[in-house]
Amino acid sequence: MNISEKMLAAAAEIWQEYTSHPFVQGIQDGTLDREKFRYYIIQDYLYLEDYAKIFAIGVAKAKSLETANLFAKYIGVMNGELDIHKCYLAKLGVTQSEIKTTSRALNNLSYTSYMLRVAYEEGETEIFAAILACACSYEFIAKNIVKNNPSAINDEFYGDWIKGYISPSYSSENDVMIKQMNRLSTECTEKQLQHLVDIFVTCSRYELDFWEMAWNLIE
Repeated sequence: MNISEKMLAAAAEIWQEYTSHPFVQGIQDGTLDREKFRYYIIQDYLYLEDYAKIFAIGVAKAKSLETANLFAKYIGVMNGELDIHKCYLAKLGVTQSEIKTTSRALNNLSYTSYMLRVAYEEGETEIFAAILACACSYEFIAKNIVKNNPSAINDEFYGDWIKGYISPSYSSENDVMIKQMNRLSTECTEKQLQHLVDIFVTCSRYELDFWEMAWNLIE
């Protein structure tokens, strides 16, 4: 198996928990309390601000111009995802002033602090391992929602969120990052490969905690 396959296999049980989580189930059937989603979308917006910084650090850590350009490209991609969030923020009546005065929830802060530590202390391949747990799990969740409930994409409120993460462009961007990480890891030792798996699994656990945080409105 290549490194991405090893990471996905190691985190498989965690990822299955995403699909049965009541927050995700609520999006799937359109019954999720809007206040819970409002809390989530604000915290996720704050999360993405730090997530984008990890790509920026990746530019500096990259050992080749190819990888540096890839990381740089995704800072722009992040702007597109933030646009989706801004649309929902507008629908939910969230102002930029409210975002600026909202504190990051403890789980959110812990998650981004972990990824930023990986980015600052380690290398380009480890950065990909940290980034991909979030990027790929959202695609996994959204596609699973549509598999279980094809009409979910037509939901008047949650449909746009689902469509954003099942889009061919989103999937293609993930594939590019996965392939690059697989290439970069070909010279890694078994110990280094296991470390990449550990980073991915840790971030996957944080993702599950993020859904739990949003469901229970944990600050």
